[in-house]
Amino acid sequence: MSTLRTVVGTITGLTACTMVAFTLSRKDFQARGPFSVFLALTLYVSGGLIPGFILIRDLHLMNNFWVYIFPSMVNAFYIFMIRTYMDGLPFELQESAFIDGANDIKIFFKIVLPLCTPVIATIALFIAVGQWNSWFDTYLYNGSSDILTTLQFELMKILQSTQTGADQARNNSTLEVMKSITPESIKMAITIVTVVPILMVYPFLQRYFVKGMTIGAVKS
Repeated sequence: MSTLRTVVGTITGLTACTMVAFTLSRKDFQARGPFSVFLALTLYVSGGLIPGFILIRDLHLMNNFWVYIFPSMVNAFYIFMIRTYMDGLPFELQESAFIDGANDIKIFFKIVLPLCTPVIATIALFIAVGQWNSWFDTYLYNGSSDILTTLQFELMKILQSTQTGADQARNNSTLEVMKSITPESIKMAITIVTVVPILMVYPFLQRYFVKGMTIGAVKS
């Protein structure tokens, strides 16, 4: 389930953020300013945990796979990063394509999207790492479902049970039993399990990632 969540979450999140960023990057979009301000406010003000839980419950997303996808589909920070990169592209390319008869959809897929490969690869890596490492939403919304559980949530339960066993052994003066399996060794094993998949993906995106991280840098 962790792999499916990561793949679906990355694709949907990247698609939504890229399309919103493209809309906000258009100079002929009259509501560009108000929408940008509205998105910026979400970076400073959050509804909090309890309102978010109530919203998910009222939307009937409890014990549902889509609770992993919908809440994190649109991220204001990622949208601003992509929009900043698109703002650096010559707008004349879109104007010339429009004169040649291309519509907005063709301009987006044929011109803008290929030029945004570095920032798209960077954001895709951010989203994938966030989806892969997330476990708290599973604890809140899908903790009672064995089918919808994720690897990170199961590893967290193992770590908690190991820590509880170590505490009990310490209280019962039977610490010798826990010397072979300590909470620290479990933490190291969990770290390896969670990091290896990302390390396998990163080399393929490294050159795009380094280029995309220079967004907003001062150029001489």
